[in-house]
Amino acid sequence: MTTLAQMAVEVLTTADGRAKTALSRRHAAAWGEARQAGTPIPVGRASPPPRPARPAHPELLSPREMPKRRPGTEAGRLAMLHAVAHIELNAVDLHWDIIARFSGTPMPPGYYDDWVKAADEESKHFNLLCDCLEARGSHYGALPAHAGMWQAAEDTAQDFMGRLAVVPMVLEARGLDVTPGMIALFRKAGAEDVIAALETIYAEEVHHVAYGAKWFHFLCGRDNLDPVVAFHALVRRHFPGGTKPPFNEEKRAEAGLPPDFYWPLAEENAR
Repeated sequence: MTTLAQMAVEVLTTADGRAKTALSRRHAAAWGEARQAGTPIPVGRASPPPRPARPAHPELLSPREMPKRRPGTEAGRLAMLHAVAHIELNAVDLHWDIIARFSGTPMPPGYYDDWVKAADEESKHFNLLCDCLEARGSHYGALPAHAGMWQAAEDTAQDFMGRLAVVPMVLEARGLDVTPGMIALFRKAGAEDVIAALETIYAEEVHHVAYGAKWFHFLCGRDNLDPVVAFHALVRRHFPGGTKPPFNEEKRAEAGLPPDFYWPLAEENAR
């Protein structure tokens, strides 16, 4: 039988975005059906690639090389849609990677339920955004994209708690901060399909941040660590300077991230 960790590697080694997300959703459905039937798929062990497979396009550029586009223009909004699609595709890989890469650490079944569900939702998000791009005569890969999206995964490849701290609790939490502004921008442009896609993403990303916070606290409890102290140390090590306001404090609290996790780091960065 194919294990969950092997399924994760299959997704990570599929290059095309639509094919990757289709496989991701099939594997997520198979995991969920087996769990419901009382015949769970074994987690197993597998070695994920250092970086996930990627299509030939988009061209990946460093942040300073990325073209600057004004968000108030049609071209700027298209570039923003493309950038968010790129983030969502990376999120699909990040959630499967956290399953395979740390499969040697014993975790409860609920841990795998959460990240499989998150990967499934990120796959849906990518496809929603691709639909929006294609409705505007574009597609994922038509514009260049940020080359640094996998950097956090590489920096935390040997640090399970560091991965939980940086990816869901910093990077995905940042999505909660910026998405309302994007929704407002597309509402002003009357882009109802994009608004619907972003509102779905916004609602479901709260869960992904919450999964990170839940399992981070679980590991801290298992190792008798103070979660706030551990979080601050890991973010300083793996993502220094990356925690900056403004913060969506209400949604962060809903996801289990109180202000004492992020405000002290933001104040350090400001100094």
